[in-house]
Amino acid sequence: MFGKYLGPLALLLSACATASAPQASAPEFAAWAAQCEDWDDWDKPGPPFRIHGNSYYVGTCGIGAILVSSDSGLMLIDSGTEAGAQAVLANVHALGFDPADIRILLTSHEHYDHVGGMAVLQQTTGAPLFTSQAALEVMRSGHGAASDPQSGMHPAMRPVVDVTGLAPGQQVRLLNDPLVLTSIPTPGHTPGALSWQWESCDGSDCRTIVYADSMSPISADSYRFSDHPEYVQAYREGIARVATLDCDILLTPHPSASGMRDKLLSQDLASGTNCRDYAASITQRLDARLAQEAAQ
Repeated sequence: MFGKYLGPLALLLSACATASAPQASAPEFAAWAAQCEDWDDWDKPGPPFRIHGNSYYVGTCGIGAILVSSDSGLMLIDSGTEAGAQAVLANVHALGFDPADIRILLTSHEHYDHVGGMAVLQQTTGAPLFTSQAALEVMRSGHGAASDPQSGMHPAMRPVVDVTGLAPGQQVRLLNDPLVLTSIPTPGHTPGALSWQWESCDGSDCRTIVYADSMSPISADSYRFSDHPEYVQAYREGIARVATLDCDILLTPHPSASGMRDKLLSQDLASGTNCRDYAASITQRLDARLAQEAAQ
């Protein structure tokens, strides 16, 4: 899909425990929808549920976090805030997994509400964190980048010690496990934003899941996207990547951005907004923002 990018990054881990899937029935979609509202509070706990196969929602009502299991261990995308990270760990436990089996931590975009609890997760699990090259210094220092459209709008984070930057489009897996997560550069909401794509199977029923980044053109009052044409071009290129992805199930760091609650109420996470719809809506928002700036 991204021929010019690097291939899988196989983590050579010693004493890697096997993380078997819990014996559970169908996801409790209705329970999450009953407890959580659209655009809910960042740190409000919500029940975990199976998305499909070996993929699970373990985030809060307002902020997504995705757990993916394999025979070689667990991978976790996003932490939420520091308080949210405790809810994420509780949800991992509730599914019957041991957080000690989390072998890889991954990020969507480098804002406090989504990755502010990564230091907590790393301290608990000992897992290394993988992020984009552009987000690397933010995660190491805990301070947002000056080039971030929302620079100064978010609180500082606790620095993460063991963090590695991924090349654009680089894939991540554990040992020689067939499960591969592909990173997709989607800068715009932040310079270092990533989306993720992988295949999740329940027996012979395999679905492609995309965890697409927030991508919305939100900024500090003093920031003008039109003053940064190269950034806008990279932004549009990321949107275009999402639009063309295989995408049976779309999820987003803010669950409501992809209509997750409505999908749960319909008992079908493959329904509703897909990657192409999502990309089109982001393009409309970006175009409207640029038109607004031009009119000022």
